[in-house]
Amino acid sequence: MSIVLSERFEAALIYATRLHAHQKRNGTAIPYVSHLLAVASLVMEAGGSEDEAIAALLHDGPEDQGGLATLEDIRDRFGVTVGEIVAACSDTLAQRKPAWQQRKRAYLAHLPEVSRSAKLVSCADKLHNARAILADYRQHGDGLWARFNAGREDVLWYYGELARIFAEHGPEQLARELALVVAQLHDEVVHDAS
Repeated sequence: MSIVLSERFEAALIYATRLHAHQKRNGTAIPYVSHLLAVASLVMEAGGSEDEAIAALLHDGPEDQGGLATLEDIRDRFGVTVGEIVAACSDTLAQRKPAWQQRKRAYLAHLPEVSRSAKLVSCADKLHNARAILADYRQHGDGLWARFNAGREDVLWYYGELARIFAEHGPEQLARELALVVAQLHDEVVHDAS
């Protein structure tokens, strides 16, 4: 299936770029929009629709930049379907985020129940994050873990659980890639620790 991108996608790209204009990838000087573009690319390459690609661009907006008010703005601008996908991909809409472990456990618990579209965007998001963690681990070693609100074991646990859930619930293609990256990350970290 061929995806045709309309002016809505262009508007979402501009919106996402402005929304995250002052945000960098965790612990780097890389503009945050690079992550959003990568996730949208993975979604489109996996056969996603324009709504799914738009949601990929906007998936971190409410969580990182304004909570429920940003989600409502996204729904108003890009439609209910995009808003539902974005909401399902957010681990919190609260301005004051709950503790990391609490957020991640809740996210994992709700993941099997979300729509196929939300699973696609979420898996693309987690795949890109896992690839970045693996690349950064190879470059920085254990110093990488200081970037997170959780320790090495918690991060490895979380990505292992994500890989397990996506392997069981889809999307199949991206879930396989995520499982490979997470296994490689786990193997390298465990090997280096021994």
